[in-house]
Amino acid sequence: MTRATQDFDRPRDPSRRRVIFTGVAGAAALALARLLQPSPASIARAGLSPEGADVMRALLPALLDGALPVDASARLAAVEESVRGVGTAIDGLPALAQHELGALFALLAFVPLRVMIAGVDSPWRDTDIAAADAFLQRLRHSRWPQKRAAYDALHQLALGAWYANPRAWPAIGYPGPPSVA
Repeated sequence: MTRATQDFDRPRDPSRRRVIFTGVAGAAALALARLLQPSPASIARAGLSPEGADVMRALLPALLDGALPVDASARLAAVEESVRGVGTAIDGLPALAQHELGALFALLAFVPLRVMIAGVDSPWRDTDIAAADAFLQRLRHSRWPQKRAAYDALHQLALGAWYANPRAWPAIGYPGPPSVA
């Protein structure tokens, strides 16, 4: 047997260089994971954070396509009212749901994760309806149940906020709540 064959057949002991490299690579991976993790301060405890409001401003036109007014100024006002309605809806949820939604909005607002998860490389304020709709469709039809749950949460918040808005009632023939005399 030649020396090369003997070296090939013999199991290799980890060298000091390999152990150091593995340790440094692991530490770098942990540091990167910590760096990419959103800070607890960026996760809203109640209501809708400013970053979450930007996310909803970008997603509402795609979620409510066909229901929003056609006139640009009325459309903008309806979106802003709906964003406030989403904040009000979140305020009425249990603390755990508020925390989970805050984490979802923080993740979507965090630039590296926004690009990775949403596929949106521009800030949410600059996102067009086609990019927002493409993101929502990827969430909706994902094989991952967490992504489908995120879509459901965003969809339900948007629809609840819009149809609770008196501006939406005439289009669906709802006269409004009965008056109590």
